[in-house]
Amino acid sequence: MNDKIVVQIIAVIFALALYFLPAILADRRKRVDVLTLALFNACVGWTVLGWLFALYWSLQPNPPKNLAGDVVEKRKLVRMRAFSSALLLRVQQRSTTRDGSQE
Repeated sequence: MNDKIVVQIIAVIFALALYFLPAILADRRKRVDVLTLALFNACVGWTVLGWLFALYWSLQPNPPKNLAGDVVEKRKLVRMRAFSSALLLRVQQRSTTRDGSQE
């Protein structure tokens, strides 16, 4: 009887480890959203699709730390480049207009 209990305990531990494999992998990979992933895994992991999605999510790289700041910086750079290009084009147009009228 004791052997059966030990086997059952080992089976339960193995099943729980397999069930929470996505959360364990996320923790090992130092994901910043490991708690969210573990909660998702606990709530939806009983469905095969939910477990597979959690596994896929756990294998993704960490998101950037300041995504909003990166987007704002990128937009500033794009606006500055557009302004610089427009200014350069205008200077070139004025230069060609002056050169043409002075002749």
